[in-house]
Amino acid sequence: MRLRTQVKIQFVVILLLVVYLGWQELSSEEKSNQVKEGSISSENYGGDGQSAMLTNALPTYQAFIVPTPTEAVFAGEKIPLLQPDLRERFDREIHVNANWHSNTILMIKRAHRWMPIITEVLRENNVPEDFKYIVAIESNFEENARSHRNAVGFWQLLEGTAEQYGLEVNGEVDERRDPVKATEAACRYIKDAYRKFGSWTSVAASYNVGMRGLERRLREQKVESYFDVLLNDETARYMFRVLAAKAILENPAVYGFNIPVAERYSQPKFDTVTVDETISDMVDFAHEQGITYKTLKRYNPWLRRDRLTVKKNTYQVLISKDPAEQMPSVRN
Repeated sequence: MRLRTQVKIQFVVILLLVVYLGWQELSSEEKSNQVKEGSISSENYGGDGQSAMLTNALPTYQAFIVPTPTEAVFAGEKIPLLQPDLRERFDREIHVNANWHSNTILMIKRAHRWMPIITEVLRENNVPEDFKYIVAIESNFEENARSHRNAVGFWQLLEGTAEQYGLEVNGEVDERRDPVKATEAACRYIKDAYRKFGSWTSVAASYNVGMRGLERRLREQKVESYFDVLLNDETARYMFRVLAAKAILENPAVYGFNIPVAERYSQPKFDTVTVDETISDMVDFAHEQGITYKTLKRYNPWLRRDRLTVKKNTYQVLISKDPAEQMPSVRN
């Protein structure tokens, strides 16, 4: 009796094994047919079709072509997009930024906080408002941004350039991180460059390669326009990155970014404290103003230390009035 039971069990096991092997063979044939028919490229998946199973992980993925404007204007100057290479360069930057979702979403959210302030400073200095889009590609509206070349702040200014245009940079203060003062310094650079080139697009390009750098290349190649000169890849892309940021920030929904105003970042109301005497402890100073040191640094990123030595200059320190950012003792 026991022997018969064992035989039956063995028979069932063998039967299941045969069924399993048959299923595996059928599955392999189906995958092979998919490769042959072109639904899965064996060339793109290692040549043997086995990696084609990875496609099952992305059944709903689709890539979309986004609309690239046929016309573009920067600071009142029309961009000659009929030139094929210029059209392709613009197309590239539109697609890069429209598909770099996390970066572009943050750009749109931060722009809501900072662009009104930057625009006001540009207007006060008689600089075209389109230069605010340089901040988008230089720092993505991060006041603490720093490049591998040690360019700092919204406008990514090098220390020497910052000091040349009136900013203070030392162990305690770095005004490159002050959005308003850095924008004022950038305005001084922009107006100097315009006096040299007489073209706002050339001015914007010189912001990347430098006035002397752009001037030398134009002279060597015997042309007058940024759009006619052969440049390194970074500078060749630069103006079109600015134009792509402008296109997307002006009409984000066209490029698939439907971000409600409530989801965008905003600026609180401030009190401004004029500091004309040395502060030995910025932590205590912040507490005296009813905020934490963290909040003080958030809105005054130009402060580099927990002290502030006053010699000749006076400083304007912003104190957030947002109830949620007051010290716990004040909130309660």
